[in-house]
Amino acid sequence: MTRRYWNINLEEMLKAGVHFGHGIRKWNPKMAPYISAKRKGIHITNLIKTARLLFEACNLVFYAASRGKQFLIVGTKKQAANSVAWAAIKARCHCVNKKWLGGTLTNWSTTESRLHQFRDLRIEQKTGRFKRLSKRDAAVGKRQLSRLQTYMGGIKYMTGLPDIVIIVDQHEEYTALQECITLGIPTICLIDTNCDPDLADLSIPANDDSRSSIRLILNKLVFAICKGRSSYIRNP
Repeated sequence: MTRRYWNINLEEMLKAGVHFGHGIRKWNPKMAPYISAKRKGIHITNLIKTARLLFEACNLVFYAASRGKQFLIVGTKKQAANSVAWAAIKARCHCVNKKWLGGTLTNWSTTESRLHQFRDLRIEQKTGRFKRLSKRDAAVGKRQLSRLQTYMGGIKYMTGLPDIVIIVDQHEEYTALQECITLGIPTICLIDTNCDPDLADLSIPANDDSRSSIRLILNKLVFAICKGRSSYIRNP
């Protein structure tokens, strides 16, 4: 694979605002190697290093997908939620884009039981069973289904722990990241200038507050995953 294959373009990243970091007072000193300048009170990320690390991440997910590995994409802040949902659908991944429920991974047995309940309620709704219940019981069932759809809809087909977790915004998804670290699940993190690059297995320095920046990074990763999946289908 070459950089040209993944089409990682510095001009495209500039237009998407990938290089804009946080205010200089909010920075994490560990991010110094990935910062190229200060401008109008904010740090500017070195896009050459971002491109190199994004290239490495694309290679990683490509080879993982070509071996049938499963991915979970996590990003619950409003700037990320829609892009995360789109990426998960496009790449046939699992996702959490509303709220991370503590213990989702580290307490997998509880998560699994909730998923079973979710599937049962969906079946009951599709078969019209709710209509045969009392108004009170039907209302309770619908509320439970709505809540489970909101928080677990993106992982409803997940049957075990993911092989790789992609996280948008280390600070926002710190609980999810810690669960991955505890379980030894490899992580790829989109990190801004206020983050700790040492916490993830592979960190991609980029603006995590911009929809266009998040969408661009996820788009590259999704493309690599899809290419990997097609390779897996051809050579199972």
